[in-house]
Amino acid sequence: MSVHLIFEFLTAFVGTIAFALLFQVPNEYYVNCGLAGGCGWICYKLLLAGCGLFGSTFFATVLVVFLSRLSAVRRHCPVTIFLVAGIFPLVPGAGIYWTAYYVVTDQLAKASDRGFQTLKIAVAIVLGILFVFEFPQKWFRWAERGTAAGN
Repeated sequence: MSVHLIFEFLTAFVGTIAFALLFQVPNEYYVNCGLAGGCGWICYKLLLAGCGLFGSTFFATVLVVFLSRLSAVRRHCPVTIFLVAGIFPLVPGAGIYWTAYYVVTDQLAKASDRGFQTLKIAVAIVLGILFVFEFPQKWFRWAERGTAAGN
């Protein structure tokens, strides 16, 4: 892995923890939130050239939700603690901003292009979340058994 990707992982990791702090996630969950966000971002970056914007966002979201569900089972807490913070690096905030900017500045063709691209990213995130939440909860119980045996 290149130094650039390590830097991006650490940036996404810290950014996700900062977002978790903003949403008052308990301190003991920061590392799990950061790992979900960092791993999701690296997955997105590695797949972007091969899978395109939609595919890389979808698969990165699947990874974030999967890690969030595993963390929730291991830590005996709601999955939303990890999911809301972990999905943060993938949310198309800049796309929303630029779409609104182009609308306000009457550049409707650019607004349409950017808005459609942003909508595709949002749909990929939603589908990734739905996909993993369709997995039965019992598929994640092995993670719970692993922590019970260690205690």
